[in-house]
Amino acid sequence: MLTRRLVLIGLTFECLLFLTFFVLKDDLGEVFRYAARYSGRFSFLLYLLAFYWFIQEHTHKITLIKTKKWVTVFSIMHIIHFGFLAASVGLNHLPIVPVKLMGGFLAYVGILCYPFFIGKIRKTAHHLIYFYYVGFVMAMTFLARIRREFVGADPEVFHFIGLSLVLVSFGLAGVRLYRLKSI
Repeated sequence: MLTRRLVLIGLTFECLLFLTFFVLKDDLGEVFRYAARYSGRFSFLLYLLAFYWFIQEHTHKITLIKTKKWVTVFSIMHIIHFGFLAASVGLNHLPIVPVKLMGGFLAYVGILCYPFFIGKIRKTAHHLIYFYYVGFVMAMTFLARIRREFVGADPEVFHFIGLSLVLVSFGLAGVRLYRLKSI
């Protein structure tokens, strides 16, 4: 499937998501809170797909065509997620802790830049730094939600599942890469 088509599907999903909460919620702050929550989950699934394709293409020693497609879609959808998140923080007057934001800020920079540089990166370690760092930040977000460190976001089953999926994907990728290196 073409990247443009995937982006169009993603944009349609994000619009439907926003419109659904716009209809269901009376307060605009709640609309953006829920839109941010579920667009983040959508972005997380796109991240997992991109990571999967990187491991697949790298272990088969082929060009990272599908990886680039999925990280591009992930990047664009995560920009939308950031917009929903920023609106939610502003409208709901949520506290911001600058020190805690630094890790997420660096992840966002990586998410935005990686699709442009993926073809120029030659060292596997640099690709892995991207995937493991972004996944680490997502895992820390899930963990913070589980620990009730976010205002207005109680722990949900999804946070436990998300944290588990990150850890399992890290482990499986590590095993595949180790096997490749030891052959």
